[in-house]
Amino acid sequence: MKLQRLMSLVRKAVDEYQLIEEGDRIAVGISGGKDSLALLYALSGLRRYYPKHFELEAVTVSLGFENFNLEPIRALCADLDVPYTVVETQIGEIIFQDRKEENPCSLCAKMRKGALNEKVKAMGCNKVAYAHHKDDVVETMLLSLIFEGRFYSFSPRTYLDRMNLTVIRPMIFVDEADVIGFQNKYYVPVAKNPCPADGKTKREYAKNLLAQLNRENPGVKERMFTAILSGNIHGWPPRQTRRREG
Repeated sequence: MKLQRLMSLVRKAVDEYQLIEEGDRIAVGISGGKDSLALLYALSGLRRYYPKHFELEAVTVSLGFENFNLEPIRALCADLDVPYTVVETQIGEIIFQDRKEENPCSLCAKMRKGALNEKVKAMGCNKVAYAHHKDDVVETMLLSLIFEGRFYSFSPRTYLDRMNLTVIRPMIFVDEADVIGFQNKYYVPVAKNPCPADGKTKREYAKNLLAQLNRENPGVKERMFTAILSGNIHGWPPRQTRRREG
Protein backbone atom coordinates (compact mmCIF):
# COMPACT_ATOMS: atom_id res chain seq x y z
CA MET A 1 0.00 0.00 0.00
CA LYS A 2 1.28 3.45 -0.92
CA LEU A 3 1.54 6.28 1.60
CA GLN A 4 -1.16 8.28 -0.21
CA ARG A 5 -3.63 5.41 0.19
CA LEU A 6 -2.76 5.05 3.88
CA MET A 7 -3.27 8.77 4.46
CA SER A 8 -6.57 8.65 2.59
CA LEU A 9 -7.93 5.89 4.84
CA VAL A 10 -6.68 7.68 7.95
CA ARG A 11 -8.32 10.91 6.83
CA LYS A 12 -11.57 9.00 6.23
CA ALA A 13 -11.61 7.99 9.92
CA VAL A 14 -10.53 11.47 11.04
CA ASP A 15 -13.33 13.11 9.05
CA GLU A 16 -16.11 10.63 9.73
CA TYR A 17 -15.52 10.42 13.48
CA GLN A 18 -14.26 13.97 14.07
CA LEU A 19 -10.93 12.81 15.49
CA ILE A 20 -8.90 16.00 15.00
CA GLU A 21 -9.83 19.57 15.86
CA GLU A 22 -8.02 22.87 15.33
CA GLY A 23 -5.06 23.29 17.67
CA ASP A 24 -4.90 19.67 18.86
CA ARG A 25 -1.63 18.46 20.28
CA ILE A 26 -1.60 14.72 19.56
CA ALA A 27 0.75 12.13 21.01
CA VAL A 28 1.19 9.01 18.88
CA GLY A 29 1.76 5.93 21.02
CA ILE A 30 4.74 4.15 19.42
CA SER A 31 5.13 0.51 20.42
CA GLY A 32 7.85 -0.07 17.85
CA GLY A 33 5.60 -2.27 15.73
CA LYS A 34 4.43 -1.80 12.15
CA ASP A 35 0.99 -0.44 13.08
CA SER A 36 2.11 2.46 15.26
CA LEU A 37 4.86 3.44 12.82
CA ALA A 38 2.41 3.39 9.90
CA LEU A 39 0.13 5.67 11.93
CA LEU A 40 3.07 8.00 12.57
CA TYR A 41 3.80 8.19 8.83
CA ALA A 42 0.13 8.87 8.05
CA LEU A 43 -0.44 11.59 10.66
CA SER A 44 2.88 13.22 9.81
CA GLY A 45 1.83 13.41 6.18
CA LEU A 46 -1.72 14.52 7.00
CA ARG A 47 -0.33 17.30 9.18
CA ARG A 48 1.03 19.04 6.09
CA TYR A 49 -2.30 19.65 4.36
CA TYR A 50 -5.21 18.93 6.73
CA PRO A 51 -7.36 22.08 7.09
CA LYS A 52 -7.31 21.88 10.88
CA HIS A 53 -3.82 22.52 12.20
CA PHE A 54 -2.43 20.12 14.78
CA GLU A 55 0.89 19.21 16.37
CA LEU A 56 2.41 15.76 16.81
CA GLU A 57 4.56 14.08 19.45
CA ALA A 58 5.76 10.46 19.35
CA VAL A 59 5.99 8.60 22.66
CA THR A 60 7.22 5.10 23.49
CA VAL A 61 6.71 3.45 26.88
CA SER A 62 9.69 1.14 27.37
CA LEU A 63 8.84 -1.85 29.58
CA GLY A 64 12.46 -2.27 30.61
CA PHE A 65 13.29 -5.30 28.47
CA GLU A 66 16.77 -5.65 27.03
CA ASN A 67 17.41 -5.81 23.28
CA PHE A 68 14.76 -3.19 22.50
CA ASN A 69 16.63 -0.98 20.04
CA LEU A 70 14.76 2.27 19.46
CA GLU A 71 17.49 4.15 17.60
CA PRO A 72 16.02 3.48 14.12
CA ILE A 73 12.69 4.83 15.37
CA ARG A 74 14.41 7.87 16.82
CA ALA A 75 16.00 8.47 13.41
CA LEU A 76 12.64 8.05 11.66
CA CYS A 77 11.00 10.60 13.95
CA ALA A 78 13.80 13.04 13.18
CA ASP A 79 13.24 12.50 9.43
CA LEU A 80 9.50 13.11 9.86
CA ASP A 81 10.15 16.15 12.08
CA VAL A 82 8.19 14.68 14.99
CA PRO A 83 9.65 15.06 18.52
CA TYR A 84 10.25 11.64 20.12
CA THR A 85 10.12 10.77 23.82
CA VAL A 86 10.89 7.43 25.50
CA VAL A 87 9.32 6.77 28.91
CA GLU A 88 11.52 4.35 30.83
CA THR A 89 9.67 1.96 33.17
CA GLN A 90 10.17 -1.37 34.94
CA ILE A 91 6.77 -2.74 33.97
CA GLY A 92 8.28 -5.90 32.49
CA GLU A 93 10.19 -6.70 35.68
CA ILE A 94 7.14 -6.05 37.84
CA ILE A 95 4.88 -8.31 35.81
CA PHE A 96 7.18 -11.19 34.89
CA GLN A 97 9.65 -11.30 37.79
CA ASP A 98 7.99 -9.73 40.82
CA ARG A 99 4.37 -10.78 40.28
CA LYS A 100 5.01 -13.71 37.92
CA GLU A 101 1.66 -13.11 36.22
CA GLU A 102 0.24 -16.14 34.43
CA ASN A 103 -1.96 -13.89 32.26
CA PRO A 104 0.14 -10.74 32.03
CA CYS A 105 -1.40 -8.89 29.08
CA SER A 106 -4.31 -7.16 30.80
CA LEU A 107 -2.22 -5.76 33.65
CA CYS A 108 0.62 -4.84 31.31
CA ALA A 109 -1.74 -2.93 29.00
CA LYS A 110 -3.25 -1.09 31.97
CA MET A 111 0.15 -0.08 33.36
CA ARG A 112 1.52 0.84 29.94
CA LYS A 113 -1.48 3.01 29.08
CA GLY A 114 -1.30 4.63 32.51
CA ALA A 115 2.36 5.53 32.02
CA LEU A 116 1.67 6.80 28.50
CA ASN A 117 -1.32 8.92 29.49
CA GLU A 118 0.47 10.52 32.42
CA LYS A 119 3.45 11.41 30.24
CA VAL A 120 1.47 12.88 27.35
CA LYS A 121 -0.62 14.97 29.73
CA ALA A 122 2.59 16.30 31.29
CA MET A 123 3.78 17.16 27.78
CA GLY A 124 0.70 19.28 27.17
CA CYS A 125 -1.05 16.92 24.74
CA ASN A 126 -4.84 16.77 24.70
CA LYS A 127 -5.12 13.65 22.55
CA VAL A 128 -3.32 10.33 22.23
CA ALA A 129 -3.50 8.27 19.04
CA TYR A 130 -3.50 4.47 19.10
CA ALA A 131 -2.76 2.43 15.99
CA HIS A 132 -5.62 -0.09 16.16
CA HIS A 133 -6.59 -1.14 12.63
CA LYS A 134 -9.65 -2.82 11.09
CA ASP A 135 -8.53 -6.33 12.07
CA ASP A 136 -8.10 -5.17 15.69
CA VAL A 137 -11.66 -3.80 15.66
CA VAL A 138 -13.12 -7.11 14.49
CA GLU A 139 -10.88 -9.24 16.73
CA THR A 140 -11.95 -7.20 19.76
CA MET A 141 -15.59 -7.82 18.86
CA LEU A 142 -14.92 -11.56 18.63
CA LEU A 143 -13.16 -11.57 22.00
CA SER A 144 -16.07 -9.68 23.54
CA LEU A 145 -18.62 -12.11 22.12
CA ILE A 146 -16.69 -15.23 23.10
CA PHE A 147 -15.43 -14.27 26.54
CA GLU A 148 -17.86 -11.55 27.72
CA GLY A 149 -21.12 -12.41 25.98
CA ARG A 150 -21.68 -8.95 24.51
CA PHE A 151 -21.42 -7.24 21.14
CA TYR A 152 -18.72 -4.62 21.62
CA SER A 153 -15.56 -3.13 20.17
CA PHE A 154 -13.51 -0.09 21.10
CA SER A 155 -14.58 3.31 19.82
CA PRO A 156 -12.71 5.44 17.25
CA ARG A 157 -12.83 8.27 19.81
CA THR A 158 -12.97 7.97 23.59
CA TYR A 159 -12.84 10.76 26.15
CA LEU A 160 -11.06 9.85 29.41
CA ASP A 161 -12.70 12.24 31.84
CA ARG A 162 -10.38 11.43 34.76
CA MET A 163 -7.37 12.35 32.63
CA ASN A 164 -9.07 15.06 30.53
CA LEU A 165 -7.56 13.24 27.55
CA THR A 166 -9.10 11.95 24.33
CA VAL A 167 -8.02 8.65 22.76
CA ILE A 168 -8.33 8.50 18.97
CA ARG A 169 -7.89 5.53 16.63
CA PRO A 170 -7.37 6.90 13.10
CA MET A 171 -6.49 3.54 11.46
CA ILE A 172 -9.80 1.72 11.91
CA PHE A 173 -10.43 1.62 8.14
CA VAL A 174 -6.97 0.16 7.39
CA ASP A 175 -6.56 -3.60 6.91
CA GLU A 176 -3.62 -5.25 8.64
CA ALA A 177 -2.57 -6.80 5.32
CA ASP A 178 -2.22 -3.30 3.90
CA VAL A 179 -0.10 -2.23 6.88
CA ILE A 180 2.21 -5.17 6.17
CA GLY A 181 2.39 -4.10 2.53
CA PHE A 182 3.18 -0.54 3.59
CA GLN A 183 5.91 -1.78 5.94
CA ASN A 184 7.55 -3.79 3.18
CA LYS A 185 7.26 -1.06 0.55
CA TYR A 186 8.76 1.71 2.69
CA TYR A 187 11.18 -0.39 4.78
CA VAL A 188 9.56 0.76 8.02
CA PRO A 189 12.13 0.31 10.85
CA VAL A 190 10.13 -2.00 13.12
CA ALA A 191 11.57 -2.71 16.59
CA LYS A 192 10.92 -6.36 17.48
CA ASN A 193 8.75 -6.83 20.55
CA PRO A 194 10.91 -8.48 23.27
CA CYS A 195 7.91 -9.37 25.48
CA PRO A 196 7.96 -13.10 26.42
CA ALA A 197 4.15 -13.27 26.08
CA ASP A 198 4.16 -11.99 22.49
CA GLY A 199 2.12 -14.28 20.24
CA LYS A 200 0.66 -16.29 23.14
CA THR A 201 -2.40 -14.22 23.98
CA LYS A 202 -6.18 -14.39 23.61
CA ARG A 203 -5.87 -11.71 20.94
CA GLU A 204 -3.61 -14.04 18.95
CA TYR A 205 -6.34 -16.66 19.29
CA ALA A 206 -8.91 -14.19 17.93
CA LYS A 207 -6.55 -13.24 15.08
CA ASN A 208 -6.17 -16.88 14.03
CA LEU A 209 -9.91 -17.50 14.38
CA LEU A 210 -10.73 -14.50 12.19
CA ALA A 211 -8.26 -15.66 9.55
CA GLN A 212 -9.84 -19.12 9.53
CA LEU A 213 -13.38 -17.70 9.30
CA ASN A 214 -12.35 -15.45 6.43
CA ARG A 215 -10.72 -18.33 4.55
CA GLU A 216 -13.82 -20.50 4.92
CA ASN A 217 -16.25 -17.63 4.30
CA PRO A 218 -14.57 -15.06 2.04
CA GLY A 219 -15.57 -11.52 2.94
CA VAL A 220 -16.72 -12.34 6.47
CA LYS A 221 -14.27 -9.88 8.05
CA GLU A 222 -15.71 -7.01 6.00
CA ARG A 223 -19.25 -8.04 6.89
CA MET A 224 -18.37 -8.18 10.58
CA PHE A 225 -16.74 -4.76 10.35
CA THR A 226 -19.85 -3.35 8.66
CA ALA A 227 -21.97 -4.83 11.46
CA ILE A 228 -19.80 -3.07 14.02
CA LEU A 229 -20.04 0.29 12.24
CA SER A 230 -23.83 0.03 12.09
CA GLY A 231 -24.28 -1.70 15.44
CA ASN A 232 -25.01 1.38 17.59
CA ILE A 233 -22.36 0.29 20.07
CA HIS A 234 -22.47 2.29 23.31
CA GLY A 235 -19.78 4.97 23.44
CA TRP A 236 -19.22 5.27 19.69
CA PRO A 237 -19.51 8.83 18.34
CA PRO A 238 -21.95 9.61 15.52
CA ARG A 239 -20.51 8.98 12.07
CA GLN A 240 -20.42 11.69 9.41
CA THR A 241 -20.24 9.86 6.10
CA ARG A 242 -19.78 12.96 3.94
CA ARG A 243 -16.21 14.20 3.59
CA ARG A 244 -15.68 17.62 5.12
CA GLU A 245 -14.57 20.33 2.76
CA GLY A 246 -10.98 21.58 2.91
